[in-house]
Amino acid sequence: MTDHAVLGEEIAFQGANGDWIEGFYARPLGRTARGSVVVIHHMPGYDEATKEIALRFARHGYGALMPNLYFREAPTAAPDDAAAIARAQGGVPDARLLGDVGGAREYLLHQPAANGKSAVIGYCSGGRQAFLAGCELPFDAVVDCYGAFVVNQPPSESPMKVSAVIDRASKLSGPVLGLFGNDDSYPGPEEVNALDAELTKLNKPHEFHRYDGAGHAFFNTAAPSYRPEAAKDAWGHIFRFFDTYLGA
Repeated sequence: MTDHAVLGEEIAFQGANGDWIEGFYARPLGRTARGSVVVIHHMPGYDEATKEIALRFARHGYGALMPNLYFREAPTAAPDDAAAIARAQGGVPDARLLGDVGGAREYLLHQPAANGKSAVIGYCSGGRQAFLAGCELPFDAVVDCYGAFVVNQPPSESPMKVSAVIDRASKLSGPVLGLFGNDDSYPGPEEVNALDAELTKLNKPHEFHRYDGAGHAFFNTAAPSYRPEAAKDAWGHIFRFFDTYLGA
């Protein structure tokens, strides 16, 4: 289902600790029942490229909300500046992330046309955060787009002060779709293999798709890393996955 007329707007909603934070909400116009998607932005932040992703979901019939995870650190800063501030502080704390994503999910599910089904998708650092959210929150589907540090700890020189989350995989609430570039280093192919093996051992439904000639951020149309063929194929998998587990 494509080509819906859509509305995208900046909103305020309640995230972790009841804080009011900024988000970009995109929805198809009309009252047809639809699934809900929480979009977790990449490390470069709450930017136009990720807002376009939310709008794309709306055009396919879903309600989508992208929280600004760096809003507290830099509410009026440009995305790159806000990301630099958050990175210097070690990234977004996991507990706060879960509160913000949970708040976004609740906002979406309380919209009049919501059908009660929800998914989370994240890119780059957001891929790890989407996996974490799928372990701790009741999502019906989880999409990890090249999320680093799900299995491996960050290297000592990394500014990111986060931990691997593979030990929470037994709590996954929904099936996982993983999309990875074989030329990526974070996560590298060996980390993807380890994640695949762990989910298989735990009997967690999942499907992984890997792309030769693609590295990190192959979805990002604004970056030199963009790989159109890989991204096109991956988008097809995302929409088939959501059609199966969310409806539209």
